[in-house]
Amino acid sequence: MAEHIDERALDEVVTFTSELIRIDTTNRGGGDCRERPAAEYVAERLAATGLEPTLLERTPGRTNVVARIEGTDPSADALLVHGHLDVVPAEPADWSEHPFSGEVRDGVVWGRGAVDMKNMDAMVLAVVRAWARAGVRPRRDIVIAYTADEEASAIDGSGFLADHHPGLFEGCTEGISESGAYTFHAGPGMALYPIAAGERGTGWLRLTAHGRAGHGSKVNRANAVSRLAAAVARIGEHQWPVRLTSTVRAALAELAALYGIEADPAAPGFDVDELLAKLGPAAALVEPSVRNSSNPTMLEAGYKINVIPEHATAYVDGRILPGGEEEFRDTLDRLTGPDVDWEFHHKEVALQAPVDSPTYAKLRAAVEEFAPEGHVVPYCMSGGTDAKQFSRLGITGYGFSPLRLPAGFDYQALFHGVDERVPVDALHFGVRVLDHYLRSA
Repeated sequence: MAEHIDERALDEVVTFTSELIRIDTTNRGGGDCRERPAAEYVAERLAATGLEPTLLERTPGRTNVVARIEGTDPSADALLVHGHLDVVPAEPADWSEHPFSGEVRDGVVWGRGAVDMKNMDAMVLAVVRAWARAGVRPRRDIVIAYTADEEASAIDGSGFLADHHPGLFEGCTEGISESGAYTFHAGPGMALYPIAAGERGTGWLRLTAHGRAGHGSKVNRANAVSRLAAAVARIGEHQWPVRLTSTVRAALAELAALYGIEADPAAPGFDVDELLAKLGPAAALVEPSVRNSSNPTMLEAGYKINVIPEHATAYVDGRILPGGEEEFRDTLDRLTGPDVDWEFHHKEVALQAPVDSPTYAKLRAAVEEFAPEGHVVPYCMSGGTDAKQFSRLGITGYGFSPLRLPAGFDYQALFHGVDERVPVDALHFGVRVLDHYLRSA
């Protein structure tokens, strides 16, 4: 056990998580967010260690923080550790505790951002400050980035940093961030720790149906609302074909072995759905990433009940696996038909990271050091993170924000969910694992 991860470090990670939650950084989209108070909070605590954090804004109030810790080996590649400061909206009336209270009660920290992802933001702060007190230095340079706008387009956050301040990330070849190394309880005695080694691409779509305006009481064979509704129904009901990436094949192979199932995901004719049916709860880790997807989410049409509008609009959350974009485009052309146009409202790349790399091996070893009862497995995120934007700089990203969680604690359901919270013990585990990895990286 690292002596510098002492009671002060463990107390600080809880305090920082709670206090960051109390800083309301709700991102409602369309630029409606202000991360600066949280950015100043983390910058002040980084500066207290002797680091020189830089605050950067594309838009006033949309603040990012970047700092570099010099390693002992100047010839080594640098590592990026990044976390976002914004959170999705929360309706207080729906919560057991106010979502921005940061309440610490019965060994749990409550509030929006407790798992997505002010917990990881706090872990990084606690580790860096523990290092400063003990005089610990990592082998390689570590660049710390706290970003704005991850919960929307990232245009004010990681996109802005990657496009306009690439020099701050000089030498970074790999990065770690959210959504990995947490406990996934897959049944009695089966504790998985999935580490993300891939992300589906983002393909948010805007659909526009064209028709003929007219009176609601008349026959109208060119009704834009009807045309849009038909296209949306076809998209929502479409069953996408299986497309297995190398990350997903590795995940399926490891899970099958853990369950004692004979399966070769690389074999011709392999039936992924048959295997998923045998994996029980663990199937939820990989099921969203074996296909592209397209989920209708918003509809906009008309301005009066007795007027047929000329245009109608819908939005679809599309997600695209590596290598699946051509199939995605062709399928959307077919499903929308001749009377509905579609375009990308927001688009970002799909990612893959090697699971046979020294970095993945060290991530695995760090978890196993503190959770020897667990089984580390790779997986591909169904959604995306700031790793997409940082990939423009040649940085390979892994999802690694470690938490050891009790049985019955549904981590994935709390992402953007009601009563988001994180156990204090999980934060302590995360600090120890993160410290171990960063010193071995």
